[in-house]
This record gives sequence, C-alpha cells and structure tokens, in this order.
Amino acid sequence: MRRVAVTGLGTVAPGGIGVKEYWELLTSGRSATRTISFFDPSPFRSRVAAECDFDPVAAGLTPQEIRRLDRAAQFAVVSAREALADSGLDVARLAPDRIGTSIGSAVGCTTSLEREYVVVSDGGRTWNVDHRYAVPELYRHFVPNTMAAEVAWVAGAEGPAAVISTGCTSGLDAVGHAVELIREGSVDVMMAGATEAPISPITSACFDAIHATTPHNDEPERACRPFDRSRGGLVLGEGAAVMVLEEWESARRRGAHIYAEIAGFAARCNAYHMTGLKPDGREMAEAIDAALQEARLPPDSIGYVNAHGSGTKMNDRHETGAFKRSLGDHAYAVPISSIKSMIGHSLGAIGALEVVACALAIEHGVLPPTANLHEPDPELDLDYIPLTARRQQADVVLSVGSGFGGFQSAMLLTGPEVRS
Repeated sequence: MRRVAVTGLGTVAPGGIGVKEYWELLTSGRSATRTISFFDPSPFRSRVAAECDFDPVAAGLTPQEIRRLDRAAQFAVVSAREALADSGLDVARLAPDRIGTSIGSAVGCTTSLEREYVVVSDGGRTWNVDHRYAVPELYRHFVPNTMAAEVAWVAGAEGPAAVISTGCTSGLDAVGHAVELIREGSVDVMMAGATEAPISPITSACFDAIHATTPHNDEPERACRPFDRSRGGLVLGEGAAVMVLEEWESARRRGAHIYAEIAGFAARCNAYHMTGLKPDGREMAEAIDAALQEARLPPDSIGYVNAHGSGTKMNDRHETGAFKRSLGDHAYAVPISSIKSMIGHSLGAIGALEVVACALAIEHGVLPPTANLHEPDPELDLDYIPLTARRQQADVVLSVGSGFGGFQSAMLLTGPEVRS
C-alpha cells in the first residue's frame, strides 16, 4: 500500500487568514466567536457565530474571481493557493492527470443561493421568480462541484475531481477519499480539504428549528463550551482548509517538508436517527478501530485526540463513550480537546480544519486547548485539555467527526518518522 504525506497546508479561518494566524489563535486559547454581523440575527434563537475577517482583495483574488465565486469557493481557492505554495511543489513538472482534487462541503454555495433567491423572488413576495434579475453565475452557485473545479484550476489538476458532501464529516471524508486515490495508484498528488460559508438566515433558521445551536448569546466568546457542565449547543462557523497530499516516496525524493503521514481512515453510519446518537458511541468506536487497524497501530500509541466536541450534550456523551469503548484504559490517559470552542462548527469544512490542526500539533509539539471549559461535566471524565495549550509531543494523533444522519469518521495522523 502506497503511503500518503501531508506536504502543504492552507487555511481561511475565524480569527486569522492563513496557517500561521490560524495556529496562533488555536494555541492562544482565544475564541473567535461573536455576535453575527452578516445579517440582523435578532429574530433567531442563536445569534452568535465564528465569522472570518476575510477581505478577498487582500487575499489576492481578482475582481473577476470575486464576482464569479461564492464566498465558500473564495475560501477554497485562497486556501489551495497557500497550500500549494507551502508545499514547494512545481506542478508544471508533473503530469496533470496525476493530480486530483477532493473538496468537502455540507451546504455548498448557500450564501449566494440565498442572496440570489431574495433578488429573483423580490424578497420572497413573488412565487414565480424572475430569472432576468439573476446573476450570470447563479448556476455555478447551484452546483457544488464548481468548488472542486476552481481548486483543480489552481493546481492545473486534470485527474479525478470530486465534492464530498456527508454533512459535518465532509472535511474528514474528502481527505480520506484523497488518501485512497493516492494509495490505489490513481494519482500521485491530491489537493484535498473542505470549505464552507454557511452563516446566513436560512442556515440559522434550520439550526434553530432543531435547537442544535447555543442559546448563550450574552457572551459570544463564551458561547461554545464543549464538555462544560453549562454547554447548550454548537456555534456556527465558516472557513476552509486545503492540503497538498503526496505519495510518500516521491515527496521524500524531492526533499519536501512532510508535516505528517495520514496513516489510517475509516467511516461508519449508525443508520439510526437523523440527529440522535447512542450514548455508547459504538459506530464512532468502530470507525476508530478500523482506522487503527489500517494504520497497524495499537490504541495506546495515540498521543492526542482532536475531538468532534461540538458542544451539544448528546455529542459529548457519545464520543466520550466511543473513546472509552475503543481505547479502553488509555482513554483516561490521552489528552483530548475541541478546537470548535475557538473557531465554531463550520459544518463540512471543520474536519479539514481539524486535520490541519492535528498536523500542526505534531509539527510543533503543542496540543490546542478547549476554550471555555471552566466547569467540566462530571459525566465526561476524560482529559479534555482546558483553557490553556499543552506543550506535549504527540507522534500519533486521532481526529474524529460526527455528522447528522449518523455519519462517523476517524483519521489517524503520525509524525514523519513514526512508520519510517
């Protein structure tokens, strides 16, 4: 089986555009959540979100790109350019059909679709919408695969291209799909990651309807509280992360800087309930077990767990149960944290942002904390790193994701020398 190296990173995230700013936010323990500024949030139950301070001109996009691309696609393109530059890969020297693209997204170009519907329906007053008022780019916003196409153009990638949409596990699953394409020999390089810009009235209404988002509006920076006794739901976020993944030996031959190896990946579905989770965490535990088996690593080799940690009571119980079920006694010894406490839950993008955080944790020997964890829920009795980053080397890192519909995914990253 061919091995897969992570050689380039790019991010757009709340609290900072670019990998350096992103990592500084995570290790500072600061929360980037605030009262929603994109629209009037007063009609909604949850009025906070983790927004990106994103200036497309400052990020290097042309006026034509800004006009053509939805906000989520802009995030993806900017992240892909950073990742490609970071990798040092000269794509002009590669066969274009040996480069592929895998981008995850749960809700696609929601922001542009909602904005344009308001225009063509005259604010919702006209049942028969008037297409004459639609922007020429409306079809691009309607079909999510255009985001994968835009990233492919960044790298001149003519190999397989796909958008993976599995809800909140889309980011992990998109990277997992990319890994499998390299392993099977279909490609040598993948532009892999996820993007999301869901902070809009329709998204807020959807989450309000199921009471999944937090009602803690008075202190926005403290609204997301994974594993805390007072947690009340997730905080919406936005952002993107794109990575350059390469076949291990070719990355070594060209002298690439390797952040980490993606050693194992697995996904499961509980076939149980759209939003409900069983507290024993069996399906997530099975995904973890399968990822460990693929990586040929024992449970006690894991030095850090990047938890899904959405801040809902059901999820926190579910994954605590999954860690105990899969890792046994080691679950009580391994450090765990949730970066959603700082950057919110960017739906399909969050899994890719978390993989980047895991690669940086391996690179720097620092484990991000869980912000706002002041009063741990006694029912959640594992080492959920509170408030302050922990300087500790972890050469094997587990990242997990859980999505509505019962999707459960697990990915293992290892340091460059662990399996050499």
